[in-house]
Amino acid sequence: MGKMNVEEIVVDGKKYVPIDSIPQKTYDNYCVVRTYSAGVFAGEIVSRNGKEADMTNVRRLWYWDGAASLSQLSQEGVKKPENCKFPCEMVKLTLTEIVEVIPCTQKAIDSIKGVPVWKK
Repeated sequence: MGKMNVEEIVVDGKKYVPIDSIPQKTYDNYCVVRTYSAGVFAGEIVSRNGKEADMTNVRRLWYWDGAASLSQLSQEGVKKPENCKFPCEMVKLTLTEIVEVIPCTQKAIDSIKGVPVWKK
């Protein structure tokens, strides 16, 4: 039997929708941050001043697979963690020339943190 495509159903007068259609809560301090020239990072923002931010528990997102954009990555995480290149988490990092800050969902946070450490 094929997959049913259901937008909503009503049972005993109550409306139910697929869980995938419910927007996930984002966490404003754990974000994907894109800089002008240093790349993309994910972690907790502890302070911010204009285009500069101090972050903790931060990973550089060198290469990701299974998300078409940083927006999708921040909401859904990655679908192919074994192909991603995320180096080790750093305790503290200061970023400059920030051009984009995207809050993450818990699903994305778990996914990013679950990617194996990439190193040479």
